[in-house]
Amino acid sequence: MDFIGEHLAIGRLGHFFVLLSLIASLAASFSYFFSTQKKDLGEKLAWKKLARVFFITEVISVFAIFGLLFYIISNHYFEYKYAWQHSSRSLEPKYLLSCFWEGQEGSFLLWSIWHCVLGLIIIKREKEWETPVMSVISFVQFCLATMLVGFSVFGQKIGSNPFVLLRNEFDLQAQIPMLSVGGNYANYLLFIKDGNDLNPLLQNYWMVIHPPVLFLGFASTVVPFAFAIAGLWTRKYKEWVKPALPWALFSAGVLGLGIMMGAKWAYESLTFGGYWAWDPVENASLVPWLVMIAGIHTMLIYKHTGHSLRSSFLFIILSFLFILYSTYLTRSGDLQDTSVHAFTGEGITRGHLQAFLFVFALPSLFFLFRRYKHIPQIVKEEETSSREFWMFVGSLVLFLSALLIIGMTSVPVFNKLAAFFTGKEKLMEPLAFGEDTEFTYNRIQIFVAIVLGLLTAITQYLKYKITPKQQVFKKLVIPTIAAAIIATLVLSFGNINYRTHGLGYLGAVWMAIASSIYAVLANASYIWLGLKGNLKVAGGSISHLGFGLMLVGILISSSKKEVLSHNTSGIAINFGEGAKEKPGENLTLIKGLRTSMGKYWVTYQSDSAHPKKPLWYYHVAFESKEGKDKFTLTPNAFVNYKGNEGLMANPDARHYWDHDIFTYITSLPDPQKNEDTTTFKTQTGKIGDTLFYSKGFIVVENISSRDKIPTAGFAPTDSASIVTLKVFARSNSRYTMEPLLVTKGGESMPYPDTLMAENLVVQLQKVSPNNVELGIKESDAVMQYVTLKAYIFPFINILWIGTVVMVIGIMMSMARRVQLNRTSLRKI
Repeated sequence: MDFIGEHLAIGRLGHFFVLLSLIASLAASFSYFFSTQKKDLGEKLAWKKLARVFFITEVISVFAIFGLLFYIISNHYFEYKYAWQHSSRSLEPKYLLSCFWEGQEGSFLLWSIWHCVLGLIIIKREKEWETPVMSVISFVQFCLATMLVGFSVFGQKIGSNPFVLLRNEFDLQAQIPMLSVGGNYANYLLFIKDGNDLNPLLQNYWMVIHPPVLFLGFASTVVPFAFAIAGLWTRKYKEWVKPALPWALFSAGVLGLGIMMGAKWAYESLTFGGYWAWDPVENASLVPWLVMIAGIHTMLIYKHTGHSLRSSFLFIILSFLFILYSTYLTRSGDLQDTSVHAFTGEGITRGHLQAFLFVFALPSLFFLFRRYKHIPQIVKEEETSSREFWMFVGSLVLFLSALLIIGMTSVPVFNKLAAFFTGKEKLMEPLAFGEDTEFTYNRIQIFVAIVLGLLTAITQYLKYKITPKQQVFKKLVIPTIAAAIIATLVLSFGNINYRTHGLGYLGAVWMAIASSIYAVLANASYIWLGLKGNLKVAGGSISHLGFGLMLVGILISSSKKEVLSHNTSGIAINFGEGAKEKPGENLTLIKGLRTSMGKYWVTYQSDSAHPKKPLWYYHVAFESKEGKDKFTLTPNAFVNYKGNEGLMANPDARHYWDHDIFTYITSLPDPQKNEDTTTFKTQTGKIGDTLFYSKGFIVVENISSRDKIPTAGFAPTDSASIVTLKVFARSNSRYTMEPLLVTKGGESMPYPDTLMAENLVVQLQKVSPNNVELGIKESDAVMQYVTLKAYIFPFINILWIGTVVMVIGIMMSMARRVQLNRTSLRKI
């Protein structure tokens, strides 16, 4: 059958490049492998040239796939499943790129693109190490390419092709009955008016820039991993560290930045009231970063002392393997019940993801332990006064923290494995951490923060191999005294509030804050006094200073986070059984009615709708009770009652140097459930008469009429009658209402007035010189309201500033290592 309106040439070209990238990456892997193995120089060069041709072909193919897929999405070719599933005609152009990483295929493609870029840099820069390193990277590329092929082998699905047609994936005739009539099926695109749209939570500018940075961090971990494997492969156990160290620093900097950009997205887009909730997907990206940081420190130890080479191999290899394991966790569907932003497992099969993990984990770990005895080590133990001793302790703490986090995150996987091996569909008593998952993590990681804060403060002042004690005490005395004074002031007058978890936990928090302040001051002092302000060699201290600021920001902002929106309106919202929201922490605002919220007066002023999608913006005015500060926040919400999706809220925040006011919508009236079924009850009165309603009374104050209404749509002969009413509510509030009765073309049309605060509607039905006939209606359906939650986050900017400082410090260290490597090559 010939289908009308399809653009098949683009998809066929996309299929071609998918297959070409698969073949080219495999060919590049083998060519680089043979180049590494060959002893003859001529043969090595021949295989290297061939490998470069294949890899460049792979690069062209991957970028062609990206360009073709973007063309399909941006032109709304909904005959392709990927475009229909992840985009819509109403999607703003700035979010078109986000459509790529919403789906599994697009995110793997983004990962592959970064490998291409990194591979080209390695080909240009790493002459000696090109063939073994690129052999590993090309094979990783081949494995990523299998994610996009989309065919079956012996009944096992391999990958998911982004160029598949919608009609081949869904039974359109069953879903669109009109397609079965006559020849409509050939013209099926006429019935597909729009796409499925992008997830509302991803329609945020952070989700345009955060995934590319995060995936660059993911992709870059393969480079130090490939150097470590190359060192084992070529038996250059020592030499790999020098070229790998700058790449490890680059990876740590970019991955750390990507993680915190994700935290910023969560802060601005999610409604758990913060930036980190120990969500499984957050943890899955944090763990490889922690292990990479541990590996960087052991590599530095080796560079200066010869110790910790075996640990460096282990940490660098595990950082990449944890990337693969995290990929499995977040994409297999195992975490979709415990994470707000895990993939559902659709597209790429669980078995394929498991194979992706094991094809690298088993050989690399086997290779490491087989060569373990051959890796040089210094038998002599480090001195406890040496820098390397405490750096290794810090690396070990980071590694153990990562193992604990990934173990706790993997509990759903452990439960499924236990059910599988016991032959049960589901465990009766699965492992769980209780209701307060955040506290379960925090009560352990708080001690990690204490240790790391102290180590980052003190270790900079130690020397490698051995340090005279008097020298250390002399240099540390000023930052120690300063940190003790500042920490005492913060803890005494800062109103640190963790008492709900017990005095023991509060004491641990105090120690963590003190050690974090110590880390900041000690590293700042070391930069100024120890390094004489020489910033070129201060990358490590700057990154430690930034890390200390991050810890200070995390601990203080979370301890002093305050709920503003305590329910004072008397209107309690039932969020349902098992809901995270507490009715007492959510304030309902009636439209137009000023309401007290902590130190602010808050008014729900107005709302506006997106012209093409069920997205509403709610304009909420804040005014401090002293009258010094006024601003308007506009939290928004996607509302889809027909699709039973309910409400998806996006927060809004007001930023100050020392705090944020953060708010989001938690409940809205359902127009279907609040349908107005009440009727007007007629009451008659004259000027001065009192009419009663359930919550007060109404006084008829004045009756007037007007001819020649100066408004478009009215003729000179049309007229209007207006009655002015004074409303006296039981709450001692007073209001004015003015319903109209318009006479147009000989017909009378009432224009009622609505008083939202009293759920009152008054209609002028008849009028005479002295009497009026009013229709009075009371109905909850006329009340327009929003329920919202608001927080104060004090000193949240310390966290964001600390992140930037830490990343800058890491990148400065990377630049210095690159410069040192070039200098050593020139000397050779």
